Amino acid sequence: MIRNIIFDFGAVLVDWNPRYLYEPYFGDSEKTEHFLTEICPYSWNVFVDGGKPTAEATAERIALYPEWEKEIRMYYGQWIKMMGGVLPGMEELLGELKALGYPLWGLTNWSRETFPLVREKYSIFSLLSGIVVSGEEHLLKPQPEIYRRLLERYSLDPSECLFIDDNPANVAGGEALGIKGIVFESAAQLREALNSALPELSHKL
Repeated sequence: MIRNIIFDFGAVLVDWNPRYLYEPYFGDSEKTEHFLTEICPYSWNVFVDGGKPTAEATAERIALYPEWEKEIRMYYGQWIKMMGGVLPGMEELLGELKALGYPLWGLTNWSRETFPLVREKYSIFSLLSGIVVSGEEHLLKPQPEIYRRLLERYSLDPSECLFIDDNPANVAGGEALGIKGIVFESAAQLREALNSALPELSHKL
């Protein structure tokens, strides 16, 4: 029986997208795409999610692309402008699950420097009983160690946990440790999936 529900954050609870910062700045979708695929790609940001200091990551990128210094510094200097808010329907859904008695947890690949900027900004995070942030642990999903860190820290039985993430590889990482998983697409899709995954519900979500 599922007793605990674990959520990823970006693209599941909240909307994070660097294009929110750079598209207004460049005013050109092609320039934005070039910058975010060649100069500051997601693969570069992953190192910061894993615990690398933003100042160090920024300096390394500027050394590679000095002509882009201003724009590279914007990435973490104006990072909060990449946030688009809570995903539609998710705060209501988490509130319903919590009211039904499910402890809710967070497991996120996120920088230890930037997550504090949003933790108090969005009330949805207050619905969680505990959070593991990759940048604080110097671990990343789908590494098995980060799932074990969450399970051990909060004394959770993997067979009693359900993990929701938009990345299939991250869901598979949890499933390898015995955590049931759902690949997130939308709040409506998740409601349907939860109704199937939680047959003990007395009424449908």
